[in-house]
Amino acid sequence: MNLVIHDLKPAQWKLIEQDYEGWTVISDNGLIRPCVGCFHCWNKTPGVCVIKDGFENMGQLIHRAGEVVVISRYTYGGFSGFVKNVIDRCLGYVLPQFEIVGCETHHKKRYSETKAFTFIFYGQASTKEEQDIAKRYVRALCSNFRGYVKAVIFREDMQARLPPDTRPACSSGRTVLLVGSMRGLNGNSGKLAGKLAESLTNEPEIVTIQRYIKDLNNLLGLLEDAETLVLCMPLYVDGVPSQMVRLMEHFEQVYNGGSKKVYLLANMGLYESCQLQSLFSAVKQWCVKMGFAYCGGLGISAGELLGELMVHLPFRFGATKKAAEEMDKLVKAINEGSEIADIFAEPYAFPRALYIAVANMSWNRTAKANGLSPSDLYRRL
Repeated sequence: MNLVIHDLKPAQWKLIEQDYEGWTVISDNGLIRPCVGCFHCWNKTPGVCVIKDGFENMGQLIHRAGEVVVISRYTYGGFSGFVKNVIDRCLGYVLPQFEIVGCETHHKKRYSETKAFTFIFYGQASTKEEQDIAKRYVRALCSNFRGYVKAVIFREDMQARLPPDTRPACSSGRTVLLVGSMRGLNGNSGKLAGKLAESLTNEPEIVTIQRYIKDLNNLLGLLEDAETLVLCMPLYVDGVPSQMVRLMEHFEQVYNGGSKKVYLLANMGLYESCQLQSLFSAVKQWCVKMGFAYCGGLGISAGELLGELMVHLPFRFGATKKAAEEMDKLVKAINEGSEIADIFAEPYAFPRALYIAVANMSWNRTAKANGLSPSDLYRRL
């Protein structure tokens, strides 16, 4: 069995469907729901997503496929909203436990194979820089999926490039913190947004995409006249979560307002904060397309370790020292409306080996709490 994942319209697919005769085809039927970051595909129903919408067995499909081809419109350095949604729902293909691969933290394999992926991008990726960004992104994805990139192809039928919009700046004075996690205020993104809000002089509004996932027009209305927009989001499978990609696409399609100052507060579960680079690149490309001013951001690694400690313990305690100091810089920039260079923060004086050991043991405890044995986490389907 071979597998192709694509976002083509029916007329576009018809032109190439003969090339994939006999393949299993994953396309947009309008039913897919975003990954909610519950990790149940790791600690409750290992290898299978708990969302039953027809896309719950994506990890199993990848495992059974002899070849995997991903066809996507080039979107902010990566995949379109639908394709990214499918990729996010493949998380059960790997294990929750960490190990070091090529000097970086990655998830362990659930299956023994090293899967080959071919990526085909079409659309506006006409510069070498944009193509390099996409290549870097898919290499990171395959590193975490414990596969390898067989080929990255950019279609020659590129769309004409339009100049960035020139927009007058919004002057409402409103600062909105948009939490891009489907866990809302209960996830690390929401908690870090709350911590950030405590130090902002212009009292911000905190809005969660979770609440408006089925009504992006209403969400757009809440964000439309914001002068400053702070995107607070987690890294999902090496990139922007699919629900945020869809919102960014929606902005590009229908937004007619003024320019904004955009800041980024990103978080991730892996140890090396540099693995957030593809997410940062996507936000920057989106800002260029929208005619917004990207003003810099902060990326925080180590998941629950830093997220929980920064919220519940003194802000500059132990492992949070560096992240807290860097958060001060982000706060100062937002308060002043100034730009900063992107900052990446990891645990202070907390060795990577210790972080991996603690994280891996925590998955065993979670398994037992869910009525599973630690060996159940390694289940193969």
